[in-house]
Amino acid sequence: MKKIEAIIRTFKLDEVKEHLWAIGVRGMTVTEAKGFGRQKGQTEYYRGTAYTLDLVPKLKLEIVVQDEQVARVVDVIQITARSGRFGDGKIFVSPVEEVIRIRTGEHGRDAINVDRDEEASSPRPAELARLHA
Repeated sequence: MKKIEAIIRTFKLDEVKEHLWAIGVRGMTVTEAKGFGRQKGQTEYYRGTAYTLDLVPKLKLEIVVQDEQVARVVDVIQITARSGRFGDGKIFVSPVEEVIRIRTGEHGRDAINVDRDEEASSPRPAELARLHA
């Protein structure tokens, strides 16, 4: 199993969520985050005075999936969250040793929310790219 952490622009959440749902991802954690990267913050204006926001608001998505689903989930996030400008974010993939659903005690694959029937009929990342071209 792998944990995918994606830092994305806030306005991209609904679109990313919709496309992840389409490929069978049924659970994620979304956290408000602040940070900076190459864009080194952003300049805002208030009453004619410029000031720099060193930490830009972002969202952090956390999704745990089976190894065979990683490439597809990463492709969907990368295609859907991309605007082509600095500050689009990053995706991190890390190994996960175990998952346990607290309510039922299910372990591993059974504890991850993925609908296998919908995953098979969902759009491929190339199809998503055409939608966003």
